[in-house]
This record gives sequence, C-alpha cells and structure tokens, in this order.
Amino acid sequence: MPNPLLGVLFHWLGGLASASFYVPYRSVKGWAWETYWLVGGFFSWIIAPWLLALLMTRDLMQVFHEAPAPSLFWAYLFGILWGVGGLTFGLTMRYLGIGLGMAVALGYTAAFGTLVPPIFRGVFRSEVLGTRSGLLVLLGVAVCLAGIGLAGAAGVSKERELSSEQKRESIKEFNLKKGVLLGTFSGIMSSCFAFGLAAGDPIKAITLTHGTPTLWQGLPVLVIVLAGGFTTNFLWCVLLNIRNRTGYQYFTASLRPAATSGGGTILESPTDAPAEEMAESAGFGSGAMPSRAPMLANYLFSALAGTTWYMQFFFYTMGETQMGRFKFSSWTLHMASIIIFSTLWGIALHEWRGAGLRTRWLVAATLIVLVGSTVIVGYGNYIGIRN
Repeated sequence: MPNPLLGVLFHWLGGLASASFYVPYRSVKGWAWETYWLVGGFFSWIIAPWLLALLMTRDLMQVFHEAPAPSLFWAYLFGILWGVGGLTFGLTMRYLGIGLGMAVALGYTAAFGTLVPPIFRGVFRSEVLGTRSGLLVLLGVAVCLAGIGLAGAAGVSKERELSSEQKRESIKEFNLKKGVLLGTFSGIMSSCFAFGLAAGDPIKAITLTHGTPTLWQGLPVLVIVLAGGFTTNFLWCVLLNIRNRTGYQYFTASLRPAATSGGGTILESPTDAPAEEMAESAGFGSGAMPSRAPMLANYLFSALAGTTWYMQFFFYTMGETQMGRFKFSSWTLHMASIIIFSTLWGIALHEWRGAGLRTRWLVAATLIVLVGSTVIVGYGNYIGIRN
C-alpha cells in the first residue's frame, strides 16, 4: 500500500541530492565547464541509470523489447526537450538575474510539470477537481507556486540592496521582456522531464510483470528519458569543446593558455541552477589556475557530482510509487524540495550574509511556505489513499 509520508521523505532526499550535486564540481581544477559537465553527464545520464536499472529491476532489455514504441519514443523525445530547456535557462538568468529568473522558470516548470500529465490523461476534472483529496493536492501545488514566488521576491530584494555598480556587474544585460519570454520557454521545456516520466507509464507496467519490485518500477523509464537529455547535453558540450578548443582536456593533464579562460555558457536546467549558485557563492574551486590538471581527481569529482545529480531522480521515482493516484503531485514535491535545500545551502554557505531584514524575512517565509506545501500535498495524497 502506498505511503505518502515515505514518499515525501524520498522526494526530500531527491531535493537534497539536486541541491548538493554541484559542490564536487567546484573541486575540479583546470578543466573548462563543458569538459567536466560532459564527464559528469556520462555518470548522470548513462552510467548510473543503466547500472542501477540493471541491478534493481528484472529483465531490463526484455522490458525494453516489449515496451510500446510510442512510449519509448515520447519518453526519449521529452528528454531531449528537457535538455533544450536547459540551454535557455542560463539566458534567463542573464536577462532577469538569479532571483526573478528562478521564480519565472521554476514557476512554469512546477505548474506545467505537475498539472499537464493529469490533464493529458483526462483525469484532472474527475480525480483532482472532483475529490476533496484532489483539491487538497491542488492547494498544495498553489502553495508551492507561492513559495517559488517568495523565493523570487527574496532574490529581487537582495539584488535591490546592491549598489548600482554591483547591479550592473550581476545583471549586465537586464531585459524584462526578453528574460520573461526565455524564462517561460525554459520553464515549459524543462517540465518535459515530468512528461517523459508520465509517457513511460507502460514501461513501468511491463517491468512490474517481470517481477521488478514496485519501488524500482520507474528506473527503466529514467534510462530512456535521460538518454534524451544526454543527447542534447552531449551535442552542446562537444560544440563548446570544438569552439573553445578544450577537447584535449579529456586526455592530457597539460593545459594550454587558451583553455584557461574557461568554457562557454553554463548549461543547466531550472532544477540544477540553485545548487550551482550555492556552490559558486561559497567560492569552491576558486584560486589560481594550475599549470596541469589533476586528471584522476577531476574524473573522480566529476563522477561524484554526476552520480549525485542522478540520485535526485532515483529518489523521485521511489517517491512517485508512494503517492497513490495523485502521483503527478510528485513534481511539485520535487521542485519544492530542491528550493528548500538550495536555500538551506545558501544559508549554510553565507550566500545571504549582509542581506537586509526584509530579504531575510522573505527567505524564512520561502522555507516555511514550501515546507507547508509538501505537508499539504502529502496529506492530500494520504486522504486519497484512505478513500
């Protein structure tokens, strides 16, 4: 029998993994961004998904053989589109700043990723609007969106406290219209991850018939969705390797002067970005550029970061199995948990040091509201199961 309390716990663990994964990357020395992102990505999108699916599920290759072609296709395509959403997230930050940019992109991601799947399946009116438990879950989604809005307000409040010179440095190309359009596109595309998981429901049903425990039924779907995400990220990183002439970094410790300037636009999705900002603010990886790259350490730290990134969705699929008929609410829980733990990282790493009283109150309100949203969603799922 599903256990929503356990499901919320799994989603919190996933949020903690997402909020923490970037920290090992800050210990990578001498590599351009595209190099360590792609190395870590092999573990995030290929090695970890396949390894854990092979270990935890039954007859993985046979399950894929029996899976309907449309389910495989849409899961993979939505993974590609999720990756495309990541391409524009960095631009959203460029034009709106961290606070407002996160609020716009994360708001769209949370709303679309949560509500579109049940609407598409034709159960939104009957199972969500037509039941008390469904309305409670919907209330929790609304509270989560309010929490995301508070997170954005806290970021905007902090940015307003900066001097004019600091503002120009932090948001050099502020453009509200362009930023909102890009944030909307990025948020909707990034929510495609949730669509991909929903498209994989037939794969989950097949793996269960092969004897896979219920808790691990989502792992085969992750293999397909993340393969799509890998496709987008691989093409972009290789393009940057070619453009920035950093491809040699995979094979030799010697650093060429042209590569020490770093590599290109950071490619992230809304679910990744808060953790990077937390790690960046703490100054991880800062200091003089080495003359040689520590190859073994770089590969190990990238592997650790990539594997940690994957664990957010490992726990996500586990949490989804515990949410009963309102499993679509898992996306809200995931987004809320990411922001909760990213904010806590920011507090621990003194990102909000020197912020004014109003900003600190907004940060505290963000945490309270987002925790409250997870409680409401979890309780709504509990009532749905009891009924």
